[in-house]
Amino acid sequence: MYTIGIDYGTESGRAVLVDVRDGREVATAVHAYGHGVIDQRLPDSDRPLPPDWALQDPMDYVEVVKQTIPAVLRQSGVNADEVVGIGIDFTACTVLPTKADGTPLCALAEWHDHPHAWVKLWKHHAAQPQADQINEVARQRGETWLPKYGGKISSEWLFSKALQILQEAPDVYAATDRFLEAADWIVWQLCGVETRNACTAGYKAMVQGDQFPPRDYFAALDPRFADFVDEKMSRDFAPLGGKAGGLTRQMAEWTGLNEGTAVAVANVDAHVTVPAVKVTKPGSMVIIMGTSNCHMLVGDSDQTVEGMCGVVRDGILPGYFGYEAGQSGVGDIFAWFVHNSVPPEYHDAAKQAGMDLHQYLTREAVKQKPGEHGLVALDWWNGNRSTLVDADLTGLLIGMTLGTRAPDIYRALIESTAYGTREIIESFERKGIPVHEIVAAGGLPEKNKMLAQIYVDVTGKPMKLAGSAQSPALGSAMHAAVAAGIYPNIEAAAEPMGKLKEEVIQPIAENKAAYDQLYAEYSTLYTYFGRGANDVMKRLKKIKLSARGEA
Repeated sequence: MYTIGIDYGTESGRAVLVDVRDGREVATAVHAYGHGVIDQRLPDSDRPLPPDWALQDPMDYVEVVKQTIPAVLRQSGVNADEVVGIGIDFTACTVLPTKADGTPLCALAEWHDHPHAWVKLWKHHAAQPQADQINEVARQRGETWLPKYGGKISSEWLFSKALQILQEAPDVYAATDRFLEAADWIVWQLCGVETRNACTAGYKAMVQGDQFPPRDYFAALDPRFADFVDEKMSRDFAPLGGKAGGLTRQMAEWTGLNEGTAVAVANVDAHVTVPAVKVTKPGSMVIIMGTSNCHMLVGDSDQTVEGMCGVVRDGILPGYFGYEAGQSGVGDIFAWFVHNSVPPEYHDAAKQAGMDLHQYLTREAVKQKPGEHGLVALDWWNGNRSTLVDADLTGLLIGMTLGTRAPDIYRALIESTAYGTREIIESFERKGIPVHEIVAAGGLPEKNKMLAQIYVDVTGKPMKLAGSAQSPALGSAMHAAVAAGIYPNIEAAAEPMGKLKEEVIQPIAENKAAYDQLYAEYSTLYTYFGRGANDVMKRLKKIKLSARGEA
């Protein structure tokens, strides 16, 4: 018997066909979104989008299903009768407005040209003013749920984005019947049943103990927002590993699978990865490293941790409190530097060496000792998710001289993201939540051994590596096996289906000592620029917007 897991990322969706007996990945297919990340202008439009916008076309998500599932069936030769379930995970918080039947507003001619009618990708940060309002009103009212999210709600999350639509495009808000996570929307398309998964509800929609914040809180934000939950959402939450429904006839025709094939309740890419790397107990921090970093922990107790993205009982694994933290930019930072700031001679040298620029810069940077380049950076090029929860913070690089070279900066940027992870780890440890080791998943630690060693040396924690290059998709396939009744729960599925490599990366004492000194400098800068002593980053952002006529 087999299941299929589909992982919806920032740029593409990937499907994995998995043998439920041992987790063997039989076939894999990837489909890039036709419209990618829409951050410049809408398709067929010349009007530029404002800064900090990041949109997508939901029909690209459907195309992933139509392309990847037939592909893995063809590759494997597996018959549809042998596939017992489908599970999906998604980047979060990625949300969209729809009509009552699930039709996306942007798919309708009358709303196609309105930016607020499209999917708001997780890294849409233009709702920071609404996030600030959500946080300030919650603090003034003494809302008890706010500490469960580290004291701040992110601009990336559901209510920030929904409130932005209400305040900036009330006509779009009025036309919206349902406002939901893209994860739940694609499950709706697969099985014809609207469900709201408990994971995104808890971490991205402020649900604690199966309850949203009270109606009068939403009314305090905006009287028009008072009944948002009851008018445009749902108070029913489906458990992870549950069955959302069976595959529709239309989806069966598109995919080649059988109608009625079990469809699992949706999940988040980071959370679904935890059991995929065999973590089922406290003490291991799972970091999904890619365009951004997501940090996942489970614990026995309910603690309040500065800047955490949330703590939700049963939010990752049943029976434990699931903690989430993260960094808004990691791989995106390295890509920005490579695309915009590397001199031509490095392009030529990389080509002669038969390498891409990332590989070549890594080869040069690995020759250095920690601290040799004399640089320290703050990893806020896409804002700060944890522990400051502030999308208006920006990047910083200090220590440059006329002798600074591209590999120096590349290494310093990698180190800055490791410092950001150490800040997150220490915030948990200060609250008595143990972190004994790191378990890393995603493309970055797999492709870049220097990066993995830097993270280990900076944090002082040994690192294990995921045994699958597609850990989120594997985790979704595991949840599909639970939804199909093959395993009673996700812990039972993790034992035969989860994967870890045998290698364990250990800290190098000499490097750790050097990085302790550099981290102290990072921490000083972190506090100075991030906690209000000098808001120059925000002032510069306002000046930029004013100069562009967008203030």
